[in-house]
Amino acid sequence: MNLVHRKEQKQKKMAMGVATMAARSAIYINTWPASMGLKIKGNFRAQASSSSSSSFSNSRKLVLYSKPGCCLCDGLKEKLQSAFTLSGPYSINDVELQIRDITTNPEWEKAYQYEIPVLAKIRSDGTEETLPRLSPRLGIEIIQKKISAAFNEQSS
Repeated sequence: MNLVHRKEQKQKKMAMGVATMAARSAIYINTWPASMGLKIKGNFRAQASSSSSSSFSNSRKLVLYSKPGCCLCDGLKEKLQSAFTLSGPYSINDVELQIRDITTNPEWEKAYQYEIPVLAKIRSDGTEETLPRLSPRLGIEIIQKKISAAFNEQSS
């Protein structure tokens, strides 16, 4: 078996794994104009949002500052989507996630251009608190636990 054939087999297995994970998670994928933010709730029904002050419908709110073509951002988005589907004592499936494209807002771009991906929780008074950076090597369960802990700090 040559190297090219092995690589093709590995790519097919990875593609099947992604398709299976998407089907199991009931992820709804929608395409939105680049000028609009994207809100993802725990159930992954996406909603467009065009401003930073758009209101969320529940009390646990998380913002991900990102931009197109950022592989670290894309990796974190995938892990967050998976973390939202997990149940248990650290469940975050009631958290509403809003993804903000920093290229659509000069203030966001100036603040986060060298820092993305950046996660921030929205406090009850509407202010944002930047969360510590999550390593790309962290597992989904650890990400879920860290986000849950960040929200539990606020409510204590």
